[in-house]
Amino acid sequence: MSKVTDIVTELVTPIVDELGLELVDIEYKKEGSNWFLRVFIDNETGNIDIDDCSLVSEKLSQKLDEVDPIPTAYFLEVSSPGAERPLRSDKDFTKAVGRHVHITTKEPIEGASVFEGELISFEDGKLTVKEPKKTYVISQEQIDTARMAIVF
Repeated sequence: MSKVTDIVTELVTPIVDELGLELVDIEYKKEGSNWFLRVFIDNETGNIDIDDCSLVSEKLSQKLDEVDPIPTAYFLEVSSPGAERPLRSDKDFTKAVGRHVHITTKEPIEGASVFEGELISFEDGKLTVKEPKKTYVISQEQIDTARMAIVF
């Protein structure tokens, strides 16, 4: 499936760049009997609206029709990554400093593999996450998944 996401990344990147948007993630997965191609976009303010999604969807749809990289029928969805946006790049982590994050690691660190708290800093590939009782330093290489988290 990564071949599809790689091709779609190449097709959609110039579109989002031209519109002053950011490509956050691409998913291509089967759910039930249907395939879904999901493209997640954002902007500097985090206020993606239906017009942004519609415009990217229309332009990407045209490119996908031209190149036809996906042999099966699928549904194209373009949307905001939502409040619990995934964090993958250095830029994502830098923007998330001072915010609440949820991180899982590939291997336990001090007996834990799930961390949720404030991202205090991100420097030289290391995240400092402050939980209510303890602060952890997590190397970017140790991260399995990372996302923004909502505090209730």
